[in-house]
Amino acid sequence: MVQTFRNAWKIPELRRKILFTLFIVLIYRLGNAVPVPYVDTNILATYFAQLKNTVLGLYNTMSGGAFSLATIFALSIQPYINASIIIQLLCIAIPALERLSKEGGEEGKKKIAAITRYSTVGIGLLQGYGYYLLMSRNGIIVSEAPAVWAAIVIVMTFTAGSALVMWLGEQITEFGIGNGISIILFASIVSRFPQGLGSLVSKAINHDLSWVATILMLIGALAMIVMIVIVNDAERRIPVQYAKRVVGRKMYGGQATYLPMKVNMSGVLPIIFAQSIASLPPTIILLCGGSQDSWFMRTFDSNTIPYAIVYFLLILFFAYFYATIQFNPVEVANNLKKNGGFIPGYRPGKPTSEFIQKVLNKVTLFGAVYLGIIACVPIIISACSKAAADTGISLGGTSIIIVVGVAIETVQALESQMLMRHYKGFLE
Repeated sequence: MVQTFRNAWKIPELRRKILFTLFIVLIYRLGNAVPVPYVDTNILATYFAQLKNTVLGLYNTMSGGAFSLATIFALSIQPYINASIIIQLLCIAIPALERLSKEGGEEGKKKIAAITRYSTVGIGLLQGYGYYLLMSRNGIIVSEAPAVWAAIVIVMTFTAGSALVMWLGEQITEFGIGNGISIILFASIVSRFPQGLGSLVSKAINHDLSWVATILMLIGALAMIVMIVIVNDAERRIPVQYAKRVVGRKMYGGQATYLPMKVNMSGVLPIIFAQSIASLPPTIILLCGGSQDSWFMRTFDSNTIPYAIVYFLLILFFAYFYATIQFNPVEVANNLKKNGGFIPGYRPGKPTSEFIQKVLNKVTLFGAVYLGIIACVPIIISACSKAAADTGISLGGTSIIIVVGVAIETVQALESQMLMRHYKGFLE
């Protein structure tokens, strides 16, 4: 990874893209330090200290600590993620949107993106208002101005901040390196790592947590990183044979190749979307003034077994959902047939598409279970151990898989761009 960045830095165009990406991340981190008006941040910090292992604590981790400080970027990318989930689900449920996404071409994609942006603003308004109600009912709003004016300023600031974060992510995607939303999420989570590591070491020094448990946690985190890297590059290769055919005076085909199917085809998206959906009902209850001690909140806290079960099932759903969107067996089978290719032992057409679908289901299941295990095992450990829960380990599994996944995707994006710029062709 270090060598890849070193080589990319030598290319002027890639160096500009890297610097642009870092500049956008810097703007985002500066915005995370600017609180909205009329909020007593000391009372808010005390309130969130009691909620670090709840859904709001998870929300705070994904925002890089901005949520617990009520900064202008407190909502972070959550409104955009939720809007993306809703629009993609609607593209399946509503025929007009489905035609727009599949047959509309570049213009259709632009319209879908515009709808997602408007939805992000709407969800940002709802979440901003809910956050305002949470602070208002807990005595965190300190204002001599009328309550209505304070509400308008706070909610509009949160909404504008979420829209700006969305725009910053789009700028990284267009002019920087990698996926902009993923990069912003990566920066948010990484910014919390020093604090989490310091808390872990502090508990070990104060004997609140044994050194053996601390070392085992660190070894487990390293083993998790190794597993993520290995599975991320794993793929199922389906052999493909091309028949010989004569076009004019030249003979084409006759070679054997393979059809690659990645085990973790969807990357970190199932984790991100599952986390957003799983934490949505408890978050809405808390933002609307619900009690943290209610039965629902205690049952579906972010370090409980019921939450882990729901989380695991949502990861399975989104893994299959994205595999279905990204890989169409019927289309692949038709392309093979048009180009004179076939899978040995299977007739072209429907038998080939059925075989590819069967392999896709198996590969997706393995990848989804792998994602679910890595995300949910730390939650189960926290549910069974009070000391582990106090360290926030339930939040660590999700964070690690997102950070490692985004880092690998970004390095691959750099390598692909370097490959395009170093390719000289056959005539040079």
